[in-house]
Amino acid sequence: MTADPGEGPHVRQLLGAYVLDALTSGETHRVCHHLRECDGCTADYVEIAEAAALLGLVSEADLLGE
Repeated sequence: MTADPGEGPHVRQLLGAYVLDALTSGETHRVCHHLRECDGCTADYVEIAEAAALLGLVSEADLLGE
């Protein structure tokens, strides 16, 4: 893995859909390939994946403030 140079086509805008398995196969391949090479997008992916995992812990009562 290399450092994110801050240039070129990054995949940050696709990461939420990637975590939720909502991309086309071509988009999934693009994101997978990019994450192997870009530390910045990989760090963003980890944060989004952790946040998505936490959503499963929220109950309806939590959302309603009960």
